[in-house]
Amino acid sequence: MLALMAAGSVFFPGLFLLSKQSLQRMLRWTEGDADIVSARLVSSIQAVMASTAGCIIISSCKDIMEDKHWLTNNYILFATPYFAFDIYAMFLCYWHKLQVKGHEEAGHRSMGAAVGGYLRRELLMVLHHVFMVAFCFPASVFWRQGKGDYFQGVLFLAELSTPSVCLGKVLIQFDKQHTLLHKVNGALMLLTFFSCRVLLFPYLYYAYGRYASIPVYMVPLVAPWQCNMGAALLMALQFYWFGLICRGALRLFTRKSPPMPTEESDGRPPPDSQPVSQQLEEETHKH
Repeated sequence: MLALMAAGSVFFPGLFLLSKQSLQRMLRWTEGDADIVSARLVSSIQAVMASTAGCIIISSCKDIMEDKHWLTNNYILFATPYFAFDIYAMFLCYWHKLQVKGHEEAGHRSMGAAVGGYLRRELLMVLHHVFMVAFCFPASVFWRQGKGDYFQGVLFLAELSTPSVCLGKVLIQFDKQHTLLHKVNGALMLLTFFSCRVLLFPYLYYAYGRYASIPVYMVPLVAPWQCNMGAALLMALQFYWFGLICRGALRLFTRKSPPMPTEESDGRPPPDSQPVSQQLEEETHKH
């Protein structure tokens, strides 16, 4: 157990540092650009690994409650340090954005003030990551007592939407938010988020109801309270974030093409033409 967690604690920060140094040396990127892209890359790689593990587990479990797969707990142990690392990586992204956007007194802020601002802006995401480590980790490894590997595999598939979210933010970083690629990626993000996050929890209850031959509305009454509480909290976040994505998507696909920048302008799009992933990020920060 400790060996796998130690491996994850080395792998994700190590991959981040390797990516950052490669981008700085080979492409001569600034530290800020390299940090932000490297953080997105690590998140995307973790998402691909989790989704792949989920597919393997799901395809191997015929009995959704009793069948076991060695990859289930092993990947949970390996990936748990990622959520702690990602809190730090998100702070680095926030810090560099402060410098780029030229916020008042950004260059003179103390580290404590920066951390406070980061926690206010990224509160929901930080709480989500803390919840994954403090609640979902013991629930998945200990409380379920080796049952329901199939359900854990399905939960891993929630990460399928992460690469499109990360790509959207990278496109914004390099001012590619008005390209066809960004629109296609936005549509893909909408589809994957809805399929793999919004529908995920109702599907889990449906699958168990079918397995136990009981109506779906009876499943919460027989499921452990830990499962119900965890599902309710995570599902509420997914519905909230999906609402923000839909609002951003509506603006993206219904707005008029932005005017060409002039010599007097700074070349940035007007506020009402912000792309989906940027609107999602900023709307989340408001709360």
